[in-house]
Amino acid sequence: MLYWYDPMVPDQHFDAPGKSPFMDMQLVPRYADEAGAVPGVRIDPSRIQALGVRFATARQGRLADDLTATAVVDFNQRDIAVVQVRAAGFVQRTYNRAPGDIIVAGAPLADLLVPDWGGAQTEYLAVRRSGDDRLIEAARQRLVLLGMPESLITSVERSGRPRTVITVTSPIGGVIRTLGVRSGMSVPAGATLAEINGLSTVWLNAAVPEALAGRLRTGQMVDVTLAAFPGERFTGRLTALLPEVAGESRTVTGRVELANRGGRLRPGMFGQIALGGGGTDALVVPSEAVIRTGTRTLVMLAEPGGRFRPAEVRIGREAAGQSEVLAGLAEGERVVASGQFLIDSEASLSGVEARPIGSPGAATAAAAPTVHQTTGRVEALTPGSITISHPPIASLNWPAMTMAFDLPDAARTRGLAVGDRVRLDFELKAGKATILRLTPVEARP
Repeated sequence: MLYWYDPMVPDQHFDAPGKSPFMDMQLVPRYADEAGAVPGVRIDPSRIQALGVRFATARQGRLADDLTATAVVDFNQRDIAVVQVRAAGFVQRTYNRAPGDIIVAGAPLADLLVPDWGGAQTEYLAVRRSGDDRLIEAARQRLVLLGMPESLITSVERSGRPRTVITVTSPIGGVIRTLGVRSGMSVPAGATLAEINGLSTVWLNAAVPEALAGRLRTGQMVDVTLAAFPGERFTGRLTALLPEVAGESRTVTGRVELANRGGRLRPGMFGQIALGGGGTDALVVPSEAVIRTGTRTLVMLAEPGGRFRPAEVRIGREAAGQSEVLAGLAEGERVVASGQFLIDSEASLSGVEARPIGSPGAATAAAAPTVHQTTGRVEALTPGSITISHPPIASLNWPAMTMAFDLPDAARTRGLAVGDRVRLDFELKAGKATILRLTPVEARP
């Protein structure tokens, strides 16, 4: 035995047993096998069993590159038609429309009486009887400048009678967003009667965490699932990453455009987008084994002899409950996967220092391979490789060429055909280009 101490004040040592002068508790003995020559804290195996501690081993594994984000269906703000009147008049009739109604292209919205058009049309008909082509053309052009549509002028020419009532129709099919017309009201020239939003396509606004936004590329295809249609998958294209980051949620809005066949997708629906399907090899530990203190990141090492010691680590990506270890652990080292917070508290009370990154015994995970990116056209497909014609690759000083890339996982070519355009991430090792990730750039028609 070396000395006696108070676990709450481990720096104070005493030569004899007794009650602690600091706390209402007995002093605890410190034995030689617990001295600082063997770093860490020793915990009785029975206590470990009682705590239900679980262990995991740092191992080389495949870390998925999948990314998911919640999303909300919204109107396509580029597919909007604004219906305005070209001349002042009076609303004679409406067609029982209301905001939220879904209408087809050409659907009537209101009948509008325009008194000013009557005199101009009468003059035009009188000029037509004169037979003077120049006067007829000038009179017709006046009708156009007064705002009369071509269909109304043609109707006047055929009937030979003035028409001062025009039916205002919707130029596109969709949903009525706003409607500012009621029977009997007067409207000035240029007044907006309605706004129509098309429904042939919709936007899906996905909230992508700021830390993951760098993995997205405009133009890539994404899989979409919607709460309203469980078990059904939709495919869309990422058309834009909005430039602003939401201050409270720290997310970037990714805009996905979806075809809306049959009008099934309704603005306001909740969904989820998924990107990826590939993965990279990395040294991984369970994410639950990682302790984040705010100033550093730790794992609790399980060492021989029932001893435990915190170790500082540097963590990379996380996916499927696994965290990538960039530095601080070696393959094969055991860590505590559950109950590590209680053991860390015991180590802190015993004054055990964490093993720093780069110290003897702390291995740095193998450096991640250098990943190169390019896009290209699929020229040929074989079970173990894919031939792609690609533009110059600046990171390798390669010119544009057609070449074969090794493809360890043949499933990545599922759904691809010769002629498709793809985006690929690959590494160059021992002169061989091996694909790490393969993503279609555009779907075939």
